[in-house]
Amino acid sequence: MKKLQSKLGLSPDGVFGPRTEDKVKEWQKANGLGADGVVGPGTWNKMFVTLSPASESVKPQATTGSQPSPALKLDKLKGHIPDSVIAEIPDTAAKFGITTPLRLAHFLAQASHESGGFKAVKENLNYSAEGLKKIFPKYFPGNLNESYARQPEKIANRVYGGRMGNGDEASGDGWKHRGFGFIQLTGKDNHRAFDKTVDDDIMENPSLIATKYPLTSAAFFFQKNNLWSICDKGATDEVVAEVTKRVNGGHIGLPDRLKHFNEYWALLK
Repeated sequence: MKKLQSKLGLSPDGVFGPRTEDKVKEWQKANGLGADGVVGPGTWNKMFVTLSPASESVKPQATTGSQPSPALKLDKLKGHIPDSVIAEIPDTAAKFGITTPLRLAHFLAQASHESGGFKAVKENLNYSAEGLKKIFPKYFPGNLNESYARQPEKIANRVYGGRMGNGDEASGDGWKHRGFGFIQLTGKDNHRAFDKTVDDDIMENPSLIATKYPLTSAAFFFQKNNLWSICDKGATDEVVAEVTKRVNGGHIGLPDRLKHFNEYWALLK
């Protein structure tokens, strides 16, 4: 991260904040790349391709088989999170700025809670009529909820139609681009932005976010929403609460998030 910031003429503080993101976008635009502010392999490769062999090497943020930072003691996580999740961490960390044990502990705590222990990778929209009134009241006036109850695809198309870059309800975009991943990435706009960071065609097959990139997409969410700068504030309950508010919009499930954070931080620090 510091190497990136030095390249962009910024003070190298190691934090991927709004200023760094703006500079990345400026550089991408000037160099004929999509100015999305995401430092994927294309950006890294083009940015550092001219480095001489004698220069300090800079790894692209996403490379197959990349190694985690020596500071990330991933072996300590075995038995505490699924092996499949641990296997996804190295590339994800390199690609989306998980550069310290503190960032990783905050990130895993949120991802674990949001996914029910790294189990849920698809949004559950199987709501009852009563549930629709409680969760999505403005989309189901009168008794409209009764004709949508227990029909996840129909519910998604109504609730997500006409927003987040999706077409209207009839387009089917709401269902196709529903939430996927450990921190559910939802909507065509978000899926299009994530698509630019991986080789697979996410727009054609958004479900790959759930089956292949559940952790990667969650880290994309953290970077896109400038969460690393909050994580860097420390290991206190107050910081966990602040991260939670950015992820959740409130503090739902905060005790469980704190429990996970304290567990992972004790292992990683």
